[in-house]
Amino acid sequence: MERFLQLHLLTSYPPANLNRDDRGRPKTAVMGGCLRLRISSQSLKRAWRTSDVFRASLDKHSGTRTKRLGLYVADKLKENKVSDGDATKWARAIAEQFGKVEKDSLMISQLAHIGPDEWSAVDRLMMTLCNEKRMPKDEELESLRSPEVKASDIALFGRMMAEHVANNVDAAAQVAHAVTTHRVTVEDDYFTAVDDLNIGREDGGAAHIGETEFAAGLFYQYLCIDRELLVSNLRGDIGLASRTIEALLECASTVGPTGKQASFASRARASYIVAEKGNQQPRSLSVAFLKPIDGDDILTNSIQSLETTMNNMDSVYGPCADRRKTVNAVTGEGKLEELSRFAAEM
Repeated sequence: MERFLQLHLLTSYPPANLNRDDRGRPKTAVMGGCLRLRISSQSLKRAWRTSDVFRASLDKHSGTRTKRLGLYVADKLKENKVSDGDATKWARAIAEQFGKVEKDSLMISQLAHIGPDEWSAVDRLMMTLCNEKRMPKDEELESLRSPEVKASDIALFGRMMAEHVANNVDAAAQVAHAVTTHRVTVEDDYFTAVDDLNIGREDGGAAHIGETEFAAGLFYQYLCIDRELLVSNLRGDIGLASRTIEALLECASTVGPTGKQASFASRARASYIVAEKGNQQPRSLSVAFLKPIDGDDILTNSIQSLETTMNNMDSVYGPCADRRKTVNAVTGEGKLEELSRFAAEM
């Protein structure tokens, strides 16, 4: 099995505000001395993990990331006639198995990524407590955390449990922040909203005015998947590892962040994808865009720059991958289905 799968994608988004900073502006980064649009890896992974594509393929093998496990447990206990005091006490004991619980609250202080088997164990213990009307035993609580959690999203993106480090999972997928291949200018959209019942007899002005910022761009996205670690994280289940890679590739190709979609409808699919497999040291091809791409055909010029950089690196360092496969939606070459089979083949 080739250890590494590397994916390079070029995706163009029309005017949008997919991923905002603390001021509501599209996220940016300075690269090659000029401003680029940026989509954070956290935003991308959240969009992929919660997408219909991912759920349809891996629903029974996906975890739940939440601080609210204690609240969920307390509500379920109360629904089953457990007193408020006992429900709170028992729920706190269960939530503490997945992280430090805040004082005078049932909220876990950090997001806990809980595997489907672990969630099922919590549900079973809750029913036992309801039936037997008693506090959970220490051994029952300790058994809730699985030392061999088996969930595709946790296997890909990892999890950290500060209070229970033995249950940490190293991420098999490294996801770069997506950046535009060209320089950008973030623009302002001044907009108004009209009151339908205002016929303008006294006030013909708008009922609301606002301003939002946006920009358009062609993004370079890079992912590196350690396939050996992915299989190990999934406890040797090669079939599930293959389905996980197929789902991840389809998500990266067809699913974007949902920010401001109602205002911009900026849905897009990757125009160009390269998948590489091999045991060589992985490398991003972002250097292809260190000098911002310009001209009237940024997409074609970006593809050419990516391919030139990839070939030149092969010339200098030797082949940087054992096998490659490409999909080009600009020229109509290749099929995502074939690329997916190539990527998932172990």
